[in-house]
Amino acid sequence: MDEVFRALADPTRRSLLDELFRDDGQTLGSLERRFPMTRFGVMKHLKQLEEAGLVVTKRHGREKHHYLNPVPIRLVHDRWVSKYAEPWAAGLSELKSQLEEEMEKVFEIYIKTTPERLWEAITDPELRSKYNFGARVASDWTPGSSFEISAGDGTIALGNGENLEVDPPRRLVQSANFLWSDEAKAEGTSRITWDIEAIADDSCRLTVTHDQMRDGANPEIYGGWPMILSGLKTLLETGEVLTTPGSLMYAS
Repeated sequence: MDEVFRALADPTRRSLLDELFRDDGQTLGSLERRFPMTRFGVMKHLKQLEEAGLVVTKRHGREKHHYLNPVPIRLVHDRWVSKYAEPWAAGLSELKSQLEEEMEKVFEIYIKTTPERLWEAITDPELRSKYNFGARVASDWTPGSSFEISAGDGTIALGNGENLEVDPPRRLVQSANFLWSDEAKAEGTSRITWDIEAIADDSCRLTVTHDQMRDGANPEIYGGWPMILSGLKTLLETGEVLTTPGSLMYAS
């Protein structure tokens, strides 16, 4: 949290986040042109944002693209704001970007747990329901197998798809269709990649990449990730359920 607050204290770094909020996935060159400072100066600010976890980078060929990671800001909100105020829209989870006519969102979070325990939390229906809006995910978790997301003891279909790559406890790649509304259904199939990396004996970095969405896709299909990942972190580190707005939408 200290790194997040230090990063947000500088107006230039806040402006960089605003630029990524406006157009996510920009290169250094693109960001440099928007600020009256040297390339080195922009790089220095981006480095501090990366160290705070507010920006995540991903290479596409020779270029490195920068993505706003709203998860740390969501954690700040969950820890302080939601205790004292009525829930308000988490704007940073509803971002727009354009990349080769497709949209890509990258979310990153650090969790004090083991890769095996994290994999279990992603694939076990009971654990998944505790942080994924009360919804359960059912599958045999083999490459090429199907999965279904549902609530109400299976009577409410929320989504389905195919497990494209299954490599426990390191990587899970899925195609997904979301069914909870007409707007979500209209977006068609997108792809979700879960990458788990052990960074210490008792800690992991989880990176979730949601891509193959059309440019301007409805935020309904990707805007919930900060809340989901915050709930996952809370569950594994404390054993408690994070009661953020909508987090238990289908629990009953």
